[in-house]
Amino acid sequence: MRELHLQGWSISAIARHLGRDRKTVRSYLGGGRVAGVRSATPDAFLLFLPYCRQRLADDPHLLATRLFVEVVELGYVGAYSTFTRALRRHVLRQPCTHCPPGGYPGGPADASRGGQEIRFDWLRLPAPPAWWGCGTHVQLLIGTLTTSGRWRGVLSDGDDLPHLVEAIDRVLRRFGGTPGCWRLGRTPVACTVSTGQPKPAFAQVARYYGAAVQLGPADHVDPPDEARGAVLRDWWNGSARDIWLTGAQDELDRLARCQDTQDDHRLPALPDTPFPARLCTHRVVDPQGLVPYRDSFYAVQPDLAGALVTVHHRLDEPYLSIATPTGAVIARHRFAPPGSARTMADGAATSALERPARLARPQVPACRDGWRHKPLSRQASAEAQALRASGGERAGADGEGPDR
Repeated sequence: MRELHLQGWSISAIARHLGRDRKTVRSYLGGGRVAGVRSATPDAFLLFLPYCRQRLADDPHLLATRLFVEVVELGYVGAYSTFTRALRRHVLRQPCTHCPPGGYPGGPADASRGGQEIRFDWLRLPAPPAWWGCGTHVQLLIGTLTTSGRWRGVLSDGDDLPHLVEAIDRVLRRFGGTPGCWRLGRTPVACTVSTGQPKPAFAQVARYYGAAVQLGPADHVDPPDEARGAVLRDWWNGSARDIWLTGAQDELDRLARCQDTQDDHRLPALPDTPFPARLCTHRVVDPQGLVPYRDSFYAVQPDLAGALVTVHHRLDEPYLSIATPTGAVIARHRFAPPGSARTMADGAATSALERPARLARPQVPACRDGWRHKPLSRQASAEAQALRASGGERAGADGEGPDR
């Protein structure tokens, strides 16, 4: 721009030649802007910062959408996404001191609860026994406490979200509690890979257990350390393939306990029942009209031998259902205890037309203030009056406009 201007070019000619606005060219030539240096934009949110801080201090459960409506009425001109970024940047929302672990609705759990962190790793084990009914491979979820190095593992016949929830619950119950922070990789079932944020369904699971979720920087978490991986491979290639799934799980538990080197501080307690995830697993009816599932067999009509069925099991219910691929329930059985190797035939004669009574979910102590929004306090009203008084000055100020 300067070279062309020294050669006598006009500002309009320079703007046309470079494809820039004339005001931009005039600003650079006049010294108003410097190449490579962004011009500072006034933060319009700073004017509303005291009001938002007071409102969230008075009511930690106040929804961001409701607070946004209030500040817009007071003259805020930014977009909702800009407003929520400002709330997070200034860390205005603090957890309610009267709420149970897990925080306010939709908010993060207290990551420091228990002073521990657990890392979850998936390990894929090939060629499980055919009588397990797991297909060509079986998944092994390993949970490792980062402070002590203690680990526990759980075999799973799937890696979708319900199976991940079940495996996490079983790992945590082997530890006897849950740390305040869960760390896992950016698995598609647990997070949105493009943004790296936990999916709402998985965030709800973590809040149920009173934990926060931290995602790894890579597309997957680091595999178990080399020594542990070698031990697990030797165990898998040895006796694990010659026994039932429950027996292999028992051997894995003994192997993990033998490698414990130190004890941990007592972990915060778990809910009485698992998160109510619903498992859906495909199975093939054998020639005897039995459906294999978790070391036990569940009877269906004998004429269904060789048919593909789906086993539905909600983790907090003592029953499971067997349905056709179209969703029609053909049998319902009481879930056999792990390792019992039973043949359940009570529910085969009749289709389950009556749904059994659902177990009551654990009652979590509610916040004594409830979720009702509180009216403006005296301090918040004073901040609102100050903002209305400065409305004329604010209307002409340069601030953040709506996102384009």
